[in-house]
Amino acid sequence: MRPVRCAAVLAALALLGPAPAGDAAAGPVVRTDTGAVRGTAEGGLRLFRAIPYAAPPVGAHRWAAPRPATPWKGVRDATRAGPLCPQVPNPYARISSVREDCLVLNVTAPARGARRPVLVWIHGDGTVGGGRFFDGRRLAERGLVVVTVNYRLGVFGGFAHPGLPGSGTFGLQDQQEALRWVRRNAAAFGGDAERVTVAGSSFGAAAITGHLTAPGSRGLFRHAVLSSGEGMMDMPAAAMGEGVPAYPWYTWRTVREMEEAGRRTAAALGCGLPDAARALECLRAVPVGRVLGVPYVMNAFQAFAYGGEVLPELPPRALAAGRFARVPVLSGATRDEHRLFAGLMYDAAGKPLTGERYAALLRTAFGASRAPAVRAEYPDGGSVPPAHAWAAAVTDRMWARGTYAQHLALARHVRTYAYEFADRDAPWYLPAAGPFDFGAYHAGDTPYLFEEAEARRRFTPAQARLADAMADYWAAFARDGVPAADGFPRWPAFEAGAGVPYTQSLAPGRIGPVDYAREHRLAFWERLERP
Repeated sequence: MRPVRCAAVLAALALLGPAPAGDAAAGPVVRTDTGAVRGTAEGGLRLFRAIPYAAPPVGAHRWAAPRPATPWKGVRDATRAGPLCPQVPNPYARISSVREDCLVLNVTAPARGARRPVLVWIHGDGTVGGGRFFDGRRLAERGLVVVTVNYRLGVFGGFAHPGLPGSGTFGLQDQQEALRWVRRNAAAFGGDAERVTVAGSSFGAAAITGHLTAPGSRGLFRHAVLSSGEGMMDMPAAAMGEGVPAYPWYTWRTVREMEEAGRRTAAALGCGLPDAARALECLRAVPVGRVLGVPYVMNAFQAFAYGGEVLPELPPRALAAGRFARVPVLSGATRDEHRLFAGLMYDAAGKPLTGERYAALLRTAFGASRAPAVRAEYPDGGSVPPAHAWAAAVTDRMWARGTYAQHLALARHVRTYAYEFADRDAPWYLPAAGPFDFGAYHAGDTPYLFEEAEARRRFTPAQARLADAMADYWAAFARDGVPAADGFPRWPAFEAGAGVPYTQSLAPGRIGPVDYAREHRLAFWERLERP
C-alpha cells in the first residue's frame, strides 16, 4: 500500500481557515433550491459556508451514489465552517474527523452583479482536507463566484466490493453532484451556470481528468484547470517510499483491483462474509472510527476505479484517443514537484538520503542496467545533495513526463494553456520540516491563488505581484477560456505540433516562456526507456 500523498491541500491546510463569522443576523440571505441560507458580508463580498449539496451518506447510504440534499424550512446559518469528511491526522495535516454527514460546499461571491463566471475548486490529496481550507476571496475580488467542495475521502470515497454499484468512484460522484448543485443554484449567488470552470490540484486535478472523460460529467463545466495533475502519470518503484511498488497509472485502478482491496478491508473489519449483500450490510454498521483504524485503509482507496458505469474507460487512454469533453484547459505543474516528497521522506524525517542509498533507489526505480545513466544525468555531490538529485530525477521522469503527455493529448483537440510554477523561494507551510530546500514544491502554488494570511505576510513584493498575476490569469480563463492579465505578459496557447510548444513560466519577476521538455530532460527519458 502506498503512503498518503501530499496534494494541493498541503499548501493551505495548516493555515487557511474561514473568515470571521461577523453578525450572522445581519448577513446576506440567498435562497437555494433546498432552502434559504444566511452568510456574512465582508469587503464587498458575500461568504456562505457549509451549504449541504447532498444528503448525508450514512447508514445504508454509506458507499452509495449521493442523493439530493433534504430541503429545510426557515433560514439556515451559513456563517460557520462545516464538518470535514472522515479522515485521520498525518505528519503534514494534523486534522481528523469522524463525521459522515459532510457533503457541504462553500460559496464566496461578489456582493453585486449577476451572471458572473463560477470557479469550482476540488481539493487534493484524497485522504485529508476539505473545501473550507481554501479561501476564495482573492479570486472573488476579480469577479468570480468561487465554490469549494467537500467530498468523501479515502475508504469512504474509493471503497469497492463485489456487488457494490459505483465501486471506487463515490468521491468522484460527490463532485458530480456538487457540480449539478452549482448548475441549479449559481444564479442565486450571481453566477452564470453556463460559465462554470472546474479547477483542482494533484488528486483534485486527477479527478478533473476523470470528469473530462466521465459520461455523467458532460455538460457540467465549460473550462477546466489542472494543477500538478496526475491523470497521465505512472510511478516508478520507490518513488513514493522505499518498498512502494511501481504502478502503471498513478491514480487509476481497475474495479477488480479495488474490489480486492475491499475484500481485504472487509476481512480486517470482521465482515469478510461470502455473501456480498451481507458483507456490505455488516460494513455499513461498523463505526467510522473503527473503519479509520485499519492501518492501510485510507491509502488503499486513494485512487479512482475505472471499468464501471461512472468511469467506463481508463481516463489517460481516453485522453490519448481524444475521447473527452471539448473544453478549454489550463494545465501545469511546479518546477520541483518531487522535492516535497523527497524532503519529507528523508531529510525532514531525520534520515538524510546518502549517496549510497540514492544509488540503491535508482536501481530499484529504473533497473540496474539503467541506473548508472540516470545518476550520470542527475549527479549528486558538491552543492547537490542526494535528496535533490533523486527529487530531480523523479520530478522529470514521473511528474514532468506525465504533465507533458497530458498537454500533448489535450492540445490535439482543445485549446490548451500550459504553465510551470517556478518560484523556488515559495513560502513553506508544513510542520516538521528540517533545513531542506524545497524549491518550487508540489502544491506550493496554491496560496498564490487562494487568500492565505500567513503567506501574504511572508510574500516579498515580487511574490505578491506574482500572486496578483496568477489570480488575474486564472480569473480571465474562468471568464473567457483565455488566461490574460493587464500589465502582465501574453500567454499563448500550447500547440502540440510546434517545435517548442509554449509553456508559461510563473516566477517572481520572470513570467515568460520556458522550454519545458528541455528543462526536464524529457528526450533523455525517451531514449532511456525506448524498447
